[in-house]
Amino acid sequence: MRFPAVIWTVFASAVVSAFVSATVVLAADRPNILFIMTDDHAAHAISAYGSRINRTPNHDRLAAQGLRLDRCFAGNSICTPSRATLLTGQYSHRNGVPVFNDIDPTKTTVAHRMQQAGYYTAMLGKWHLGSDPQGFDDWNILPGQGRYNDPILYDRTGHRVYKGYVTEIITELTVGLLRNRPKDKPFFLMCHHKAPHREWTPSEKYRREFAGREFPEPPTFRDNYEGRADALKQNHQSVFKNLTRHDLKMVPPEGLVGQERQRWMGQVPKEVTVRENGQERVVRGDDLDRWKYNRYLQDYLGCVQSVDDSVGQLLDWIDANGLKDNTVVIYTSDQGMMLGEHDYIDKRWMYEESMRMPFIVRWPGVVKAGSETNALVANIDIVPTLLAATQAAAPKNEIDGVSFLPVLKAEKPTTRDS
Repeated sequence: MRFPAVIWTVFASAVVSAFVSATVVLAADRPNILFIMTDDHAAHAISAYGSRINRTPNHDRLAAQGLRLDRCFAGNSICTPSRATLLTGQYSHRNGVPVFNDIDPTKTTVAHRMQQAGYYTAMLGKWHLGSDPQGFDDWNILPGQGRYNDPILYDRTGHRVYKGYVTEIITELTVGLLRNRPKDKPFFLMCHHKAPHREWTPSEKYRREFAGREFPEPPTFRDNYEGRADALKQNHQSVFKNLTRHDLKMVPPEGLVGQERQRWMGQVPKEVTVRENGQERVVRGDDLDRWKYNRYLQDYLGCVQSVDDSVGQLLDWIDANGLKDNTVVIYTSDQGMMLGEHDYIDKRWMYEESMRMPFIVRWPGVVKAGSETNALVANIDIVPTLLAATQAAAPKNEIDGVSFLPVLKAEKPTTRDS
């Protein structure tokens, strides 16, 4: 029996309509993800985590609207290895990036798995993994470490110099991608800031705002490392000995230059009397150390303040464009950072300040606003959590971490053996 053409047309339209409706429902069931990551942002430089040295109102806003994880740690607290783990869900010895080497471009990443699940994928900002990004529909990245002012970014078509401050530029580019993204797919967008990485160059606005500020010393600032390995005593990440003129961006004040010379020679500066403008004053032995510590934090926290502005701008755009209820917004960093603890200015040491990552999640209707958790998670767990949240495939034999989606939902955490 043959049906009239009009019946076939009606039937085909019904099938297409049903398919489109199912696709829309499926997309609506799966959230968008905006993954914001900075470089070397210590959790203890976020006021939502109890910072004693700065205020971050937009990070606090995100935490007030979502969940703050208090025990999230990087297994290998160096930028490149941590980034490789955050993309693969694998330990460094499995993903092939134990130190500062390129990631294998054939390695399957979270972006590939999101693409396969029907997501639009994009990467903006600091990549720092050598080979070009794979698995992303769009990408525009800093070459290597990148620079703070007038940065170069490149994509598949070439490179371009962007005039301005890097944090503001990455934010503007992220908004541009959000605005022009395909509207028929959920999105997975990674916004990766360079800041607040060394050499800690703040915008002119925040350079002026933080100039001259003084900060409380951490209790371990003058650690003598008694009873610990010689490596700790001979490190090259010291406030006292290893902050350079390039880092400090100025010559120490009159009276401290001599102390600086003594530090370079491995000596402890002595108290001296100096004469300035016809007046004598005493320069104590620790005045140079205090000055360097404050200069470090003035610039570091100035960089953090621009990142906080960026978080606010991105939240504002998501909220103003009707995406708040179905978008997971995550803020994290590739590891922690030493802010003078044990006299350190870097990471890569097995101290909590170095390995602890800030991790804040806003997901309306799923994550309880203003909540916090002490559940222990690691950066290998982030990929399987993202995949579980988006119903994307997560092969157990290829991923070392376990999903902490139950933690986000305030349920019993998944064990490593389950």
